[in-house]
Amino acid sequence: ALEKKVIKSKAGEKIGLPCCHVIPSSQSLHNYRVYWQKNTTDVVLAYAEGKKISQHERYKNRTEMDTRNLTLWISPVETLDNGPYQCVVQHLRFSQNSVVLCDELVFLFVTAEFSKPDITAEVSAHSCESTEMVVRCSSHGGFPKPKISGALNNVSVVWNASWVSESSLSPYNVTGKLLLNVTKDISITCSIEHNGFAKSTSLLLRKINDCIVPTVPPSYNVVTASSIIIIIFLLAITLAARYLLRHVCSHCHKPQDSVEEGVKECTKPPVSSKVTSETSSV
Repeated sequence: ALEKKVIKSKAGEKIGLPCCHVIPSSQSLHNYRVYWQKNTTDVVLAYAEGKKISQHERYKNRTEMDTRNLTLWISPVETLDNGPYQCVVQHLRFSQNSVVLCDELVFLFVTAEFSKPDITAEVSAHSCESTEMVVRCSSHGGFPKPKISGALNNVSVVWNASWVSESSLSPYNVTGKLLLNVTKDISITCSIEHNGFAKSTSLLLRKINDCIVPTVPPSYNVVTASSIIIIIFLLAITLAARYLLRHVCSHCHKPQDSVEEGVKECTKPPVSSKVTSETSSV
Protein backbone atom coordinates (compact mmCIF):
# COMPACT_ATOMS: atom_id res chain seq x y z
CA ALA A 1 0.00 0.00 0.00
CA LEU A 2 1.14 3.51 -0.82
CA GLU A 3 1.85 5.57 2.28
CA LYS A 4 0.30 9.04 2.28
CA LYS A 5 1.92 12.02 3.98
CA VAL A 6 0.43 15.51 4.33
CA ILE A 7 2.59 18.62 4.06
CA LYS A 8 1.00 21.97 4.87
CA SER A 9 2.20 25.27 3.47
CA LYS A 10 1.06 28.84 2.92
CA ALA A 11 0.98 30.47 -0.47
CA GLY A 12 4.23 32.33 -1.16
CA GLU A 13 6.41 30.12 1.05
CA LYS A 14 9.13 27.61 0.10
CA ILE A 15 8.23 24.03 0.87
CA GLY A 16 10.01 20.68 0.48
CA LEU A 17 8.19 17.44 -0.36
CA PRO A 18 10.15 14.45 1.01
CA CYS A 19 10.86 11.44 -1.19
CA CYS A 20 10.80 7.81 -0.05
CA HIS A 21 14.48 7.10 -0.79
CA VAL A 22 17.87 8.59 0.07
CA ILE A 23 20.84 7.88 -2.21
CA PRO A 24 23.75 6.35 -0.25
CA SER A 25 26.96 8.33 -0.12
CA SER A 26 28.69 5.53 -2.01
CA GLN A 27 26.46 6.11 -5.03
CA SER A 28 25.37 9.01 -7.16
CA LEU A 29 22.28 10.21 -9.04
CA HIS A 30 23.72 8.65 -12.21
CA ASN A 31 22.59 5.21 -11.00
CA TYR A 32 18.91 6.26 -10.63
CA ARG A 33 15.77 7.43 -12.32
CA VAL A 34 13.60 9.75 -10.24
CA TYR A 35 10.11 10.92 -11.17
CA TRP A 36 8.09 13.52 -9.31
CA GLN A 37 4.49 13.41 -10.53
CA LYS A 38 1.33 15.22 -9.60
CA ASN A 39 -2.01 13.40 -9.66
CA THR A 40 0.02 10.38 -10.98
CA THR A 41 -0.22 11.84 -14.51
CA ASP A 42 1.62 15.17 -14.78
CA VAL A 43 5.42 14.92 -14.50
CA VAL A 44 6.59 17.85 -12.38
CA LEU A 45 10.29 17.00 -12.56
CA ALA A 46 12.24 13.92 -13.74
CA TYR A 47 15.91 12.84 -13.68
CA ALA A 48 17.62 9.92 -15.41
CA GLU A 49 21.29 9.02 -15.08
CA GLY A 50 22.02 12.30 -13.34
CA LYS A 51 20.36 14.56 -15.94
CA LYS A 52 17.06 16.42 -15.96
CA ILE A 53 14.89 14.86 -18.64
CA SER A 54 11.53 16.53 -18.03
CA GLN A 55 9.86 19.44 -16.25
CA HIS A 56 6.26 20.68 -16.30
CA GLU A 57 5.81 24.12 -17.83
CA ARG A 58 3.90 25.47 -14.83
CA TYR A 59 6.72 24.48 -12.45
CA LYS A 60 9.60 25.98 -14.40
CA ASN A 61 11.81 28.30 -12.32
CA ARG A 62 9.87 27.26 -9.20
CA THR A 63 11.13 23.73 -8.53
CA GLU A 64 14.40 21.96 -7.82
CA MET A 65 15.36 18.54 -6.47
CA ASP A 66 17.97 17.65 -3.87
CA THR A 67 20.38 15.21 -5.51
CA ARG A 68 20.96 13.22 -2.32
CA ASN A 69 17.61 12.87 -0.44
CA LEU A 70 15.54 13.60 -3.61
CA THR A 71 13.35 16.20 -1.85
CA LEU A 72 11.26 18.30 -4.26
CA TRP A 73 11.45 22.00 -3.38
CA ILE A 74 8.75 24.38 -4.59
CA SER A 75 9.11 28.15 -4.25
CA PRO A 76 6.97 30.15 -4.17
CA VAL A 77 4.07 27.84 -3.45
CA GLU A 78 0.78 28.65 -5.20
CA THR A 79 -2.75 27.55 -4.39
CA LEU A 80 -2.79 25.66 -7.70
CA ASP A 81 0.00 23.45 -6.30
CA ASN A 82 -2.51 21.95 -3.87
CA GLY A 83 -2.92 18.18 -4.32
CA PRO A 84 -1.18 14.76 -4.23
CA TYR A 85 2.40 14.24 -5.41
CA GLN A 86 4.16 10.94 -6.07
CA CYS A 87 7.87 10.17 -5.83
CA VAL A 88 8.99 7.16 -7.91
CA VAL A 89 12.63 5.98 -7.62
CA GLN A 90 14.21 3.37 -9.88
CA HIS A 91 17.72 1.93 -9.57
CA LEU A 92 19.63 1.28 -12.80
CA ARG A 93 21.49 -1.99 -12.32
CA PHE A 94 22.01 -2.69 -15.97
CA SER A 95 21.46 -0.58 -19.05
CA GLN A 96 18.23 -2.35 -19.94
CA ASN A 97 16.87 -3.22 -16.51
CA SER A 98 15.71 -1.11 -13.58
CA VAL A 99 14.30 -1.88 -10.15
CA VAL A 100 11.63 0.24 -8.47
CA LEU A 101 12.94 1.09 -5.03
CA CYS A 102 9.98 3.10 -3.78
CA ASP A 103 6.72 4.68 -4.87
CA GLU A 104 5.17 7.05 -2.34
CA LEU A 105 2.40 9.69 -2.22
CA VAL A 106 2.76 13.05 -0.52
CA PHE A 107 -0.22 15.36 -0.24
CA LEU A 108 0.48 19.12 -0.35
CA PHE A 109 -2.17 21.21 1.39
CA VAL A 110 -1.77 24.92 0.52
CA THR A 111 -3.56 27.74 2.31
CA ALA A 112 -3.67 31.48 1.60
CA GLU A 113 -4.42 34.21 4.10
CA PHE A 114 -7.64 36.14 3.71
CA SER A 115 -7.64 39.89 4.06
CA LYS A 116 -9.07 41.40 7.23
CA PRO A 117 -12.87 41.54 6.87
CA ASP A 118 -14.24 44.90 5.77
CA ILE A 119 -17.71 45.86 7.06
CA THR A 120 -19.85 48.55 5.41
CA ALA A 121 -23.37 49.70 6.32
CA GLU A 122 -25.79 51.56 4.06
CA VAL A 123 -29.03 53.14 5.31
CA SER A 124 -31.93 52.17 3.06
CA ALA A 125 -34.74 53.81 5.09
CA HIS A 126 -35.42 55.17 8.56
CA SER A 127 -38.30 56.33 10.73
CA CYS A 128 -38.75 57.53 14.30
CA GLU A 129 -38.85 53.93 15.53
CA SER A 130 -36.05 52.24 13.53
CA THR A 131 -33.35 52.48 10.86
CA GLU A 132 -33.20 49.95 8.03
CA MET A 133 -29.63 49.09 6.98
CA VAL A 134 -27.90 46.89 4.39
CA VAL A 135 -24.70 45.55 5.99
CA ARG A 136 -21.95 43.89 3.93
CA CYS A 137 -18.81 42.04 5.05
CA SER A 138 -16.13 41.15 2.49
CA SER A 139 -12.70 39.49 2.39
CA HIS A 140 -10.51 38.33 -0.50
CA GLY A 141 -7.42 36.46 -1.65
CA GLY A 142 -7.71 33.41 0.60
CA PHE A 143 -7.74 29.65 0.18
CA PRO A 144 -9.45 27.24 0.70
CA LYS A 145 -13.12 28.22 0.65
CA PRO A 146 -13.87 29.94 3.98
CA LYS A 147 -16.76 30.12 6.40
CA ILE A 148 -18.29 33.46 7.29
CA SER A 149 -19.99 34.06 10.62
CA GLY A 150 -21.17 37.04 12.64
CA ALA A 151 -22.79 38.34 15.79
CA LEU A 152 -25.05 41.21 16.85
CA ASN A 153 -24.26 42.24 20.42
CA ASN A 154 -22.73 38.76 20.93
CA VAL A 155 -25.82 37.00 19.50
CA SER A 156 -25.02 34.86 16.43
CA VAL A 157 -26.39 35.84 13.03
CA VAL A 158 -26.32 34.05 9.69
CA TRP A 159 -24.93 35.95 6.70
CA ASN A 160 -26.30 35.60 3.20
CA ALA A 161 -22.89 34.62 1.78
CA SER A 162 -21.51 34.33 -1.75
CA TRP A 163 -18.09 33.09 -2.93
CA VAL A 164 -16.18 33.91 -6.12
CA SER A 165 -13.23 31.88 -7.43
CA GLU A 166 -11.79 31.18 -10.88
CA SER A 167 -11.48 27.49 -10.06
CA SER A 168 -11.61 25.07 -7.14
CA LEU A 169 -7.89 25.67 -6.54
CA SER A 170 -7.90 29.46 -7.01
CA PRO A 171 -8.09 32.09 -4.23
CA TYR A 172 -11.57 32.99 -3.04
CA ASN A 173 -13.35 36.28 -2.54
CA VAL A 174 -16.24 36.10 -0.07
CA THR A 175 -19.05 38.56 0.65
CA GLY A 176 -21.75 38.36 3.32
CA LYS A 177 -24.93 40.45 3.35
CA LEU A 178 -27.45 41.26 6.10
CA LEU A 179 -30.68 43.27 6.15
CA LEU A 180 -31.13 44.80 9.61
CA ASN A 181 -33.86 46.79 11.31
CA VAL A 182 -31.92 48.82 13.87
CA THR A 183 -33.95 50.17 16.79
CA LYS A 184 -30.94 51.13 18.92
CA ASP A 185 -27.15 51.34 18.66
CA ILE A 186 -25.70 47.83 18.20
CA SER A 187 -22.28 46.23 17.57
CA ILE A 188 -21.87 43.83 14.66
CA THR A 189 -18.94 41.42 14.21
CA CYS A 190 -17.88 39.59 11.04
CA SER A 191 -15.47 36.63 11.11
CA ILE A 192 -13.77 34.80 8.23
CA GLU A 193 -12.71 31.26 9.21
CA HIS A 194 -10.40 28.94 7.24
CA ASN A 195 -7.98 26.18 8.07
CA GLY A 196 -8.69 26.53 11.79
CA PHE A 197 -7.91 30.26 11.88
CA ALA A 198 -10.23 33.26 11.98
CA LYS A 199 -10.01 36.99 11.29
CA SER A 200 -12.64 39.31 12.70
CA THR A 201 -13.78 42.92 12.41
CA SER A 202 -16.41 44.79 14.45
CA LEU A 203 -18.46 47.90 13.65
CA LEU A 204 -20.87 50.01 15.72
CA LEU A 205 -24.18 50.60 13.96
CA ARG A 206 -25.95 53.74 15.15
CA LYS A 207 -29.66 54.37 14.87
CA ILE A 208 -30.50 57.67 13.18
CA ASN A 209 -32.08 60.04 15.74
CA ASP A 210 -32.84 63.11 13.60
CA CYS A 211 -36.54 62.30 13.65
CA ILE A 212 -39.02 65.15 13.01
CA VAL A 213 -42.59 64.40 14.04
CA PRO A 214 -44.90 65.70 11.26
CA THR A 215 -47.66 68.15 12.22
CA VAL A 216 -51.05 66.51 11.77
CA PRO A 217 -53.67 68.98 10.46
CA PRO A 218 -56.89 69.08 12.52
CA SER A 219 -59.80 67.15 11.17
CA TYR A 220 -62.85 68.79 9.60
CA ASN A 221 -65.06 68.10 12.64
CA VAL A 222 -62.53 69.71 14.97
CA VAL A 223 -62.34 72.82 12.78
CA THR A 224 -66.13 73.10 12.61
CA ALA A 225 -66.60 72.70 16.36
CA SER A 226 -63.87 75.24 17.07
CA SER A 227 -65.49 77.76 14.72
CA ILE A 228 -68.89 77.41 16.41
CA ILE A 229 -67.36 77.85 19.86
CA ILE A 230 -65.51 80.99 18.74
CA ILE A 231 -68.68 82.48 17.21
CA ILE A 232 -70.73 81.78 20.34
CA PHE A 233 -67.97 83.29 22.48
CA LEU A 234 -67.91 86.47 20.36
CA LEU A 235 -71.71 86.77 20.50
CA ALA A 236 -71.62 86.36 24.26
CA ILE A 237 -69.04 89.12 24.58
CA THR A 238 -71.06 91.43 22.32
CA LEU A 239 -74.28 90.90 24.27
CA ALA A 240 -72.50 91.35 27.57
CA ALA A 241 -70.95 94.59 26.34
CA ARG A 242 -74.33 95.99 25.28
CA TYR A 243 -75.91 95.05 28.58
CA LEU A 244 -73.16 96.72 30.58
CA LEU A 245 -73.33 99.85 28.41
CA ARG A 246 -77.06 100.26 28.99
CA HIS A 247 -76.72 99.66 32.72
CA VAL A 248 -74.01 102.29 33.05
CA CYS A 249 -75.92 104.86 30.99
CA SER A 250 -79.07 104.45 33.11
CA HIS A 251 -77.11 105.33 36.24
CA CYS A 252 -75.48 108.29 34.55
CA HIS A 253 -78.85 109.95 33.51
CA LYS A 254 -80.59 109.87 36.91
CA PRO A 255 -78.33 112.34 38.82
CA GLN A 256 -78.55 114.85 35.94
CA ASP A 257 -82.35 114.90 36.01
CA SER A 258 -82.36 115.51 39.76
CA VAL A 259 -80.06 118.50 39.41
CA GLU A 260 -82.19 120.02 36.67
CA GLU A 261 -85.35 119.68 38.78
CA GLY A 262 -83.56 121.31 41.68
CA VAL A 263 -82.57 124.23 39.51
CA LYS A 264 -86.11 124.65 38.31
CA GLU A 265 -87.41 124.75 41.84
CA CYS A 266 -84.88 127.40 42.81
CA THR A 267 -85.87 129.71 39.93
CA LYS A 268 -89.59 129.83 40.86
CA PRO A 269 -90.61 133.08 42.68
CA PRO A 270 -91.22 132.53 46.32
CA VAL A 271 -94.94 132.62 47.06
CA SER A 272 -94.62 133.57 50.68
CA SER A 273 -92.61 136.72 50.01
CA LYS A 274 -95.19 138.01 47.53
CA VAL A 275 -98.01 137.56 49.98
CA THR A 276 -96.08 139.36 52.66
CA SER A 277 -95.39 142.32 50.42
CA GLU A 278 -98.98 142.65 49.42
CA THR A 279 -99.97 142.57 53.07
CA SER A 280 -97.50 145.24 53.92
CA SER A 281 -98.84 147.53 51.18
CA VAL A 282 -102.27 147.28 52.58
